[in-house]
Amino acid sequence: MLFRLKTHGPAGAAALAGALGISAVAARKRLARLEAAGLVAFDDRRAGVGRPQRRWRLTAAGHARFPDSHAALTLELIGSVRAIFGEAGLERLIAAREAETLATYRTALAGCATLAERAAALAALRTEEGYMAELKPVGDGVFMLVENHCPICAAARACQGFCRSELAVFRAVLGPDARVERTDHVIAGARRCAYRIAAAGRG
Repeated sequence: MLFRLKTHGPAGAAALAGALGISAVAARKRLARLEAAGLVAFDDRRAGVGRPQRRWRLTAAGHARFPDSHAALTLELIGSVRAIFGEAGLERLIAAREAETLATYRTALAGCATLAERAAALAALRTEEGYMAELKPVGDGVFMLVENHCPICAAARACQGFCRSELAVFRAVLGPDARVERTDHVIAGARRCAYRIAAAGRG
C-alpha cells in the first residue's frame, strides 16, 4: 500500500482497495494501522454535495521508507568539498559525475534505434539506480518519464547542480532529435520528478 501511494500519489480507500485486489474494509484497516504508525495521513476534500472525499497520502516518515541512499554521508561529503574546494570544486565534481553517467548511458542505449527505444532503455536504467522510473506514452510520439523516488534527494537539496546535470544527461543521451522538459520536480515540492519527452518539433 505504501508502494502504491508512492508511485501513484494520494488516493481514496476504495481506489486503493481496487488496485490491490482487497476489500474496502481491509484497505481501511491497513490504512488505520499505517496512520497509527505515522506513515500515512489523509486530507478531506469537498467536491460538490455530500460527504468530503478522503484521500490518503504518505507522510515524511512514509516517504522515508524509500530511503535516500547514504544521505548523511553524501551531505558530509558535499559540505567538505564546498569547504575545501569552494563552489568551483563542487561544480567540477558534478561535471565529472555527469560525464561518467553520460558515458554509461550511451553505452547502454547504443543499440536503440528510435526515440521510444532510447526512452524505454533510459527508464530501465533509472529504475536499476533506484529511481522507481516508468515510461508512459501520452500519444503522438510523446512520452512521460516519471521517477517516483529520488535516491539522491538529500544531495539534490544541498546542491541543485545535480538536478541540472541529470536533465543535461537526459537531453544528451536521448539525442538531438528529442526535446526533454522537466514538468515535475521533487525539490520544488512535487511528489515525484517527471520529464516530457517528444521528438524535436512536436508540440
